[in-house]
Amino acid sequence: PTLVVLAGPTAVGKTTCGLEVARHFGTEIISADSRQIYLETTIGTAVPSPKELALVKHHFIQSISVKEPYNASIYENQVLEKLEQLFKVHDLILMVGGSGLYIDAVCEGIDDLPKVDPGLREELQERFRKEGLEFLTKQLLILDPVSFEKVDLKNHMRVLKALEISIQTGKPYSSFLSDTKKERPFHILRIALDLDREILYKRINTRVEQMMEAGLLEEVRQVQHLKEYTAMKTVGYRELFPVLEGKQSINEGVDLIKRHTRKFARKQLTWFRKEKRYQWFSPRNCKEVIDWIEKERGYL
Repeated sequence: PTLVVLAGPTAVGKTTCGLEVARHFGTEIISADSRQIYLETTIGTAVPSPKELALVKHHFIQSISVKEPYNASIYENQVLEKLEQLFKVHDLILMVGGSGLYIDAVCEGIDDLPKVDPGLREELQERFRKEGLEFLTKQLLILDPVSFEKVDLKNHMRVLKALEISIQTGKPYSSFLSDTKKERPFHILRIALDLDREILYKRINTRVEQMMEAGLLEEVRQVQHLKEYTAMKTVGYRELFPVLEGKQSINEGVDLIKRHTRKFARKQLTWFRKEKRYQWFSPRNCKEVIDWIEKERGYL
């Protein structure tokens, strides 16, 4: 059996190409999108339309509430279980999405990390708010020099995570990360889509405008009571809560969504480029993607 991963940045055209590939192979789609998995959001997370969802059976789209704790490790276990069922029916399954961490979790597993006491997390976040990132990175250097070298020190979430586990367990965070990838009982083909930067940015800006026309502000109003949940601190929502609270204009909100989405796309591309096993294509040539899969399957 073969799992075909179709990845790429937001707004590149994964949904359209994914549908074409899935229909060609007569298979089902597993969504690898850490935002489309939530029930309460539709427009801002660019969930495929009912028409698109009717063309091909999708899994892990709008399947849990933002109130439920969820992470890549839970996703890994659920998807592996689902793949076991699906591979009894299909020889090839397509996984489509832009969440690199979720894709990696399924392809090679992620490390089981110890649970962190919420009190400790709160305390560290408070120190971060008061004393800034430098305080955290200095602590990390003392407690876990290996992570200090490897972690993105500009990303306070990554630094916090490494720090809280090091403090909680008394062992460096890096000691919990195994270099061994888990073996999977299926072949994996990795495909990534990319467009010229200018074109991608235009597509992002247009998409944000289309979301606003489709009623994004109204959707954000409906989920306003959930804004404290981590899942809601996401692009497209966090920029519009202040608009509803009268703290900024709608134009400012929309501009921020565009800017944050472009930044998010850059981060996604960096993530996928790090993994050398991706075969890159333009979303305009979906037929090339299909031909490449056919060819690779011939070799498997």
